Formats: sequence, C-alpha cells, structure tokens
Amino acid sequence: MISAEFITPHVVENEQKIVMLIMDGLGGLPNAAGKTELEAAKTPNMDRLAKEGALGLADPVGPGVAPGSGPSHFALWGYDPIKNDIGRGALAATGIGFELRGGDVAARINFCTVDADGNVTDRRAGRIATELNAGLCKKLDAIRFQGVELFVRPVKDHRAVVVFRGPNLTEHVCDTDPQQTGVPPLDAKATNPKGSRTAELARHFIREARGILKTEHPANMILMRGFAECPSLPSFRDAYKLKAAAIAVYPDYKGMARICGMDVQELGENATEADEIKRLEEIWKDHTFFYIHIKKTDSYGEDGNYDGKLHVIETVDALVPRIRALEPAFIVITGDHSTPSQYAAHSFHPVPVLVWGKWVRPDDQTAFGETACGRGALGRFPSTELMMLALGHTQKVAKYGA
Repeated sequence: MISAEFITPHVVENEQKIVMLIMDGLGGLPNAAGKTELEAAKTPNMDRLAKEGALGLADPVGPGVAPGSGPSHFALWGYDPIKNDIGRGALAATGIGFELRGGDVAARINFCTVDADGNVTDRRAGRIATELNAGLCKKLDAIRFQGVELFVRPVKDHRAVVVFRGPNLTEHVCDTDPQQTGVPPLDAKATNPKGSRTAELARHFIREARGILKTEHPANMILMRGFAECPSLPSFRDAYKLKAAAIAVYPDYKGMARICGMDVQELGENATEADEIKRLEEIWKDHTFFYIHIKKTDSYGEDGNYDGKLHVIETVDALVPRIRALEPAFIVITGDHSTPSQYAAHSFHPVPVLVWGKWVRPDDQTAFGETACGRGALGRFPSTELMMLALGHTQKVAKYGA
C-alpha cells in the first residue's frame, strides 16, 4: 500500500492545483432498468471529463469491507485507514470546532426514537431539525458526574457529540447503536479492561439521558457511536507540501479536514452545492489543493431514495464547468464509499473514480458510471493510492531511486 508515510520524503512543492470532488456515498447498484444512480443521471459534463480522462474503481479499506466515512476519507487523502482508525466522536467534535485535549474521549450521539418496550423504531428520530437538537443537547449538558467534566454539543440534524474529560479515560468502548430497528440499544461495554471506567461513565450518561428524554418526541433516546480519543495525523502541509482547503457543509467532514490540517471554509448549514463552488472560486488563488464534499448523495442513498440521489448527481454535474473554468491541473471525482439506494446503507462495493488532467493517459471510456469504471485504465486499486495519482499527475513527486 503506497500512502502518505511513503511519499512524504519524495514530494516536490509547486503551484499546480488539485481539485478533489467527493460525492459522499457515490457508488450504487443497478435498478430494474440495469443502471445505477450515476449511470442513469444525465451528466454531460462529467462524461466529457471521462472521455478526456481515465476511470477506475477504488476500495476504501479493502474488498468486501463496508467502511465508515472516517476511514474512507482518510484513505482518499493517502492515510492508512486501518492504522489511522479515528472514531466518529473525534470527527464530530473537531467538526464543530470543539478543541479536544489529550485524555478527552468523544462519542457521537444519534438522537433516536424508541417504543414503549425500549426498542429502536427510528435510528435518526426522523432527522430532527438542528434547532430541536440544540435544545435537547442543552438539557443533556446539565448532567454532572463527580470528577469528570461533560460537554454535550449539537452537530447537525439528529447528530450531536458528547465529550468526557477526566483521568483514566480511553476510547475502548463499543457502540450502543444496534444499526437496526426493532431491537433495544446495545449496552456500552468496554472492549478491553482499559475501557471499563469510560464504559461505566457512558452507561451512567445513557441512564440520565433516558430519564431526561422520556417525554420528548420523536427524539426520546440516544445512541452512541465512535468513542475516540484526541487524534494526531501529519498535516497536508507536512505530508504533501500542499496548501489545502476544505469546502464542506456537514460538521463531521470539517472535522476530518481539520485533523489533516486543512483550511476549513465556514459555510452556513443550509449552503447548497452551488454555494460550495462559489467558495471554491473565491479562494482559488490561496491554495493548491481543494477538497469539496457533497453530502446529499449519501443521505438519499441511506434513505433508499434512488431518484433523490440521481438528482443530486445531476445538480453537481451542472457545476462542473465552473470548476473547469478555473483551470485546475488535475481533477478527481469520486465518492468516499458506496451507498446504493437499494442497500440503504454504506456498502462494500468499490467506488467509481474519474481522473482528468494534462498528464492523464486517456482510456477508451466515454461516460462516468460504475460499469465504465470497471473497464477503465486505472483498474481497481486501494483508495490510498488516489492521492499519489494526484501528486504524480501534477509533477509533485520526485524521481524515486537511482
């Protein structure tokens, strides 16, 4: 696996610009008509890039593995997703600008709905509004533990984050989200003896939260995921000599970018895809790497909404000419993972990849879609190698060896 650890000593700094456009959960499965959402969408601008560039399929972690957003993003940026397994709690906290300290443990919260028997009926509580979320977080933030500080903060929609601050805390606690409905939340258990104190705190927090939320509707319970300590990764500047900017609306993806030392752009939570491209245009002169994140492709995939996902892809395609007008040296369009609407969850399927630039050797494919990507010149490769391709195609890697 070629990754940041290998490439750093060989990186050459220059002003050639790279755009990485990530449509979250882009990969799909064929519908009854035999086409995925990407293949069924009208994408003349991405198809033009495909005709002039090259296609392939990428595995975020490995064949057969359905990845979370964290490891799949870090893989796209060239960091080993297994070695650098950073929990969603840390991503959520850093995403909203919460400054984690050494020894802190963060966990992401999903407000959910449970029935009278305590079984989960909706893991996302109907995707409640962020304003309602903030009010509930304020109530939970009042929970107090002796010897431990507690911070509960809203993230977006039904998602929030809790941070435990105190001695002898670790991330070695399992999720309480059962990842299905009709069953009760899981118990917060330590995954090794070091996690016993944190697991006990988590169980106490859940009990208190249950009592506070029992009369609320639809968010009458919480699920906890991704217990994580304060992470540390080499920055894009140190690893790749890139001046990197992140353009994302959803906090978790801002958090991932902050962990990697990117200059995170602040947009309103209702910013559109067009607003993201406008920000790209505004900051174009100031950076050499641009990460653009599109969330709704994944949201519609998780909701099983084929047409909704297709529509977002078409919306993004209409914005591609504005990216090309900036004359980047290299463009990559892909997803962090696959979220087929028929599957309604992150899946293990490889992700379609399109690369375009002056030094790209074109293949014979003429449209951007999963079937074409399976026939493309890039073949099937680990996502960690995508950053290496971006650097190589922008002449940012010195000759290796004698």
